[in-house]
Formats: sequence, structure tokens, C-alpha cells
Amino acid sequence: MRMKKRTIILAMLAAMLMVTSDFTVNILHAEEMQTEEIRTAAETEETSQLPIKALSPKVVAENPYMAKSDANIHHDCYNTDSTDEVLPVDIYSEINVSYEKVNANASPAIFFDSYGHAVVPLLGGLAIRDINADETQTEGYFSPKEHDGGGYVIQSSYSFVDESNRIVCPTSNNHVLMLKTTDENGNVLPEFEKVLDIDIKAAAEKVLGKTLDQNLLSVVFDYDGNLWFATGGFRIYPDRKQQGAVGYISRNVIDAILNGEEADLTDSVFVYELTPGEGAENGIASSKDGAVILTNLNCYLFRADNGVQKVWETPYESVGAKESKEGDATTGGGLAWGSGCSPSLTDDLVMFTDNQNPVNLLAVDMKTGETVASLPVIDELPEDTQISVENSAIVYDNGEGTVSTIVCNWFGAGSADLGKEDSDSSIQSYANIYDVNWLSQGNKMIMPGVERVDTIKTDNGYEMKSIWCRSDLSDTSMMKLSTATGYIYGYVQNLETGMWQYIMLDFETGETVFAMDVSSKPGYNNMAIGMYAGNSGNALYCPTGYLELLRLQDRFVYLPEMPYRKVDLDQAMRNVLSQEKFEADGGQGDVEGWLNTITIENVHPNTTVAIRMKGISGETGSMKLYAYGADGTLKEVPAEKWHIQTEDGETPDTLSEDVLYEVHMTVEDGGDFDLSETEKEIKISAVLGI
Repeated sequence: MRMKKRTIILAMLAAMLMVTSDFTVNILHAEEMQTEEIRTAAETEETSQLPIKALSPKVVAENPYMAKSDANIHHDCYNTDSTDEVLPVDIYSEINVSYEKVNANASPAIFFDSYGHAVVPLLGGLAIRDINADETQTEGYFSPKEHDGGGYVIQSSYSFVDESNRIVCPTSNNHVLMLKTTDENGNVLPEFEKVLDIDIKAAAEKVLGKTLDQNLLSVVFDYDGNLWFATGGFRIYPDRKQQGAVGYISRNVIDAILNGEEADLTDSVFVYELTPGEGAENGIASSKDGAVILTNLNCYLFRADNGVQKVWETPYESVGAKESKEGDATTGGGLAWGSGCSPSLTDDLVMFTDNQNPVNLLAVDMKTGETVASLPVIDELPEDTQISVENSAIVYDNGEGTVSTIVCNWFGAGSADLGKEDSDSSIQSYANIYDVNWLSQGNKMIMPGVERVDTIKTDNGYEMKSIWCRSDLSDTSMMKLSTATGYIYGYVQNLETGMWQYIMLDFETGETVFAMDVSSKPGYNNMAIGMYAGNSGNALYCPTGYLELLRLQDRFVYLPEMPYRKVDLDQAMRNVLSQEKFEADGGQGDVEGWLNTITIENVHPNTTVAIRMKGISGETGSMKLYAYGADGTLKEVPAEKWHIQTEDGETPDTLSEDVLYEVHMTVEDGGDFDLSETEKEIKISAVLGI
């Protein structure tokens, strides 16, 4: 294992951390992590040893009414918090920054449309912004105060992008809006167009014939395009008997409104009345089976059938809101009264945690609602350590009968004020949700614990087992799993050094295999927001409280003839090219490695581009390089225009997956493989085949 440490942007200060352990068991305990030995970069000139450990793509049935991108903060309508996109893999990694000078915070709650535009909160509304620019730039936006008379804000945490790249968003005044953000060619509109505005609470109250005490919290499309909604907040107390509801707006009325027709909601809004004191505390998930809604008391599967059809209702247990006690090292608590998780789905299961002592991970059968497996999680901490799982769990279905779930302890980050009678926990603001001492002092104010649990299908049903547990790691960010690399990505604070860091965990073992220092200043807390991937394959975004949006990137491309030149990493992409796509576009044999797409400005008539690659293997002589031409097909690059070498310049006979290689390709400006029509600019898109 190797751990690197660098300051922001400058990659000159490095450290490597080696660990040796005999993994005779599957559980990685905190005490095993203490065997690490630190070396400085001066003691070794070894390049990255972090291998690619690709997993099979996640199994998620595509929702035809959601964008084909990480369309919400949990990535997809299954709430998997996992991606099949490439993420940085320690190839001369560096951290770059986009500074915030307009908004009150660095861009949080980032999700993306199908064009790759970043959708972020801005001034109480939502915007498409260039989050790679030195100073974050707004390309288009919608502000309730500026464009709609004010009086409300958009609740960004549970907004999402639909199949037509419109943003669907709940508001603080209980409306749902749809915002058109681009024209038909994908050009961003400077001012988003509000194409739908429905007062959901008023419509639901009219159907129920009674007042709702809870506010609108979350929305999602089911696979028929019906818009499901749930009322509640991040903490709902059953004994306060607040009236809540769930329901949906039918697709026919949504289409009518979008077509400019007069629409009557009377017969198009359907509502299910919750027991007083019951309400949602997180987001909604959807699959082909319907909408899964988790309240503070029950998990439900609902379907739209000219009314709300409750397919099943599964209760679970909770000890209630968890708070710090007098004399504790923490001052905050958890968020939820019940489960702190948004439900996460597979085709067959619903995964979430309860809120008992200890906390249990539950697997519920999607068809029947039966709890088919459960297991205590993060239960290896010292006695009386409080556990509160509040972030949506990472759920990865490998398609072969194993579902892996990664859960994190969050206790201490929640505001103690959430317990007050007059608290409105539906308000999604830092000041309302989070503990002020955690915001100012960092992760020493939260309890540790990260665990991977596998749910395995057997001949007799399902069984759960713990694969690894990290009782030394304190994390509140929503981690991200990349199936393309086989690593879990997070942002934590090293409690010994005080440094906030990007980290990578080995999915199989739980080991920290990479860490890069950011800062020890408290303002670099990422506010429990999460990690965002986009589709570049070379950027992992992380917002901070210090008006800086960080992005971790690999310098996987350079110009060997002009080493002083820095290729713009924001114009460099790495993506998984499927075998099917490879063959359909003209590739011969088997695709090997990732598709690399790179743009370089101000080039010479002939320019050699060096692409650093990991995870490739085979005989060098049998390798072919393919690149896209202007007609959109792959063509073999002539042998005289490319070669493979090691970093030392040697030509190997056999390639090893664990070695970093360089593919050198010479490109002519305006030639067959230059995809850019701009003079003195080249754009190449190349992939290896074997």
C-alpha cells in the first residue's frame, strides 16, 4: 500500500506510507492500520503502485424519465452513490481549485445533466456553472428572488435532472418546479425558463381534506414518469403527531402543462395519508417496481394505479433521536429520528439502516417487503460509542448474487437544535442542520466507523457478512465507489495531523491506499456534502467551507517534446469504452484500457502526445492503437505514428497490469485523427485494442 501527501496543486511534496499485514481474516481492524511506516519522497523514486481493480458495472435499470448521467446527489434513482465512470488513480495526482466569489458557499450538492453541465445551488436557486474555471463561472441560472418574486428557495438536495435535461426541484414553499436550462442544441440559457410550477402541499391538502403539518421534502420520477413526493424533514418526532403524506402527480397532467395546456389537478394528484407523527426523513428511490419511500417508522413500496397503491409496508425499529450527553467529547448528534439513510435499491432488494443500539443494516425483498437479512454494523467500537448512520449508503450489486453496502457513522455532526419543538428540519441549510462545533473544529467532533457488509444470495435466501470495518476512520462525506477503478473515494480529516484529505479505500480490503493533504484549516471541512464525479473520468469534486471547490485530477497526459507545457486537465477525459461500442465503431479484437480524449491548444504542425495508462496487459507486438476520425468511426493508427514505452523510455515485450506505461502518439494538426476544426488545436480520442 502506498499513501501520498501533497499540498494543493504543487505535487513536489510527497510521502509514501507502506503497510504490511497478513490478511488471514476478511476484517480490517483499526489496530492493523497502526503498522504503517512513513517514508518521504526523497527516499524513493518509485512511481505509483496503485493498480486498477475494475469491478463489473453496477446493475441499475435505466429510468427513461431521468437523465443518463449522475442526475441527482446520490447518482441515480436507485441512490447507489456509485459510478461506472473512471476516477483518479494516482497517476501524478494533483488538486486544483475553483474559487467561489459570488455564492455564500462553494458549490455543494452537485449533479450533472446529459451534456455534462454541472448543476449547483446558487443564491437560493439553481445554476449551471463552470466548476473547473479558476473562479467558478455562472453560465445560466434561476433565482427565486431575481426571477420569481422571492419568498422561497429551492431545496437542492433532492432536486434532479430529467430525460430532457430539465431540472425538477422541490421548494421551501412546498412547490415543485421544472426548469428548462438549455436549448435544443444543449446551449445553456442565461435565465432558466420555469415550465412547470405546482403547489404540491395545497394540492395534497385539497385531496385529503385536511391540513398537512409537514413540508415537502423530496421528489422523484417513477419509471412511468409520475412524480412522487413525500413530506417530512431531517428529523420527525412521532410523539408530536405532525400530519404528513406521500403521493404522486400523474404523468398526463405533467405532459399537459409542458405542452402549454390548461391542466386540472383535481383528478391527477393522488395522496396517501401517513399516520400522524410519521414522515420522510430522506430522499425517495424508484425502480421498475415503483417508488420506495422510507419514513421515520416504515419502509414502503408504492405504485401508481389511478391512485396510490401500497404494495407493502415494512416497519423497523428505532431508539429515537440520538444526542450527545453532558461530558461527551461531541456536542452534536444524529440527524434523523428513524433511519438516517435514503433507501438504496437493487433490482431485488431495498437496503437501509434502522436506528437501534447497535444500528442494523436491513435488506428487504423488493417484491414482498419481507426483511430477508440483517446485521449489526459499526458495532466494534468501545462500549457506549454512539452510532448514527445518516448518509445514504453506497450500494453495489455485482449482478452475480452479491450486494455490497458501505455505511458510515455520522454521529456528532447533527445540530442539537433539531430537537427543539419549533425546529423545521426540512430547511436544508448548514446552520439549521449541522452542529456548530463540528463545523468549526472538524472531525474530532464526530464518532468514527466505516464498514462494508455483503448481502449474498444463497439457495435458502440471503445471508449478510461483514467484509471489513474501519473503526479508526471518521467520515461524514458521502463516499463514492468507482467500478472502473475498484476504489472508494472519500474526503476525511486525519485526526493526528489535523489535515483534511482526499482518500481512496481499496474496495476489497478497506485499506487506505491513497491520501492527499488539502489543509489543516477548519474551513476545509466539506460539510458532509459528498464527492461528485461528473463524466470526465478525471475529476473528483469536493466542496469545502472555505469558498473553494476542490477537484482531484490525474496528470495522465503530457507533451514529451515540450515538457514545460502543462496540458489542460479539464480538457482531458478518460472513459470506459464497452466492447460492444468498440466493435460497433470499427475496432478489431478486444478493447484494452480506457478511451482517452484530449484537447491541446497552440500546437505545432506535428505534436507527440504521451498518455499514461494503467491496467493494460498482453504482448506489446499484438497491441493496436485506434483513434476516432471526424466521421465518428475508429481507425487503426499507423504503427509509425505511435508506440508503447515505460516511463524510463524502454520498450517492453510484455505488458503488466501493475505497471504505468506511456502511449506516445504523433498527431498532425488537421490530420485524420484530429477531431478539432480549430487551427493550431488538436483533439484526439484513442483507445488500445488487442
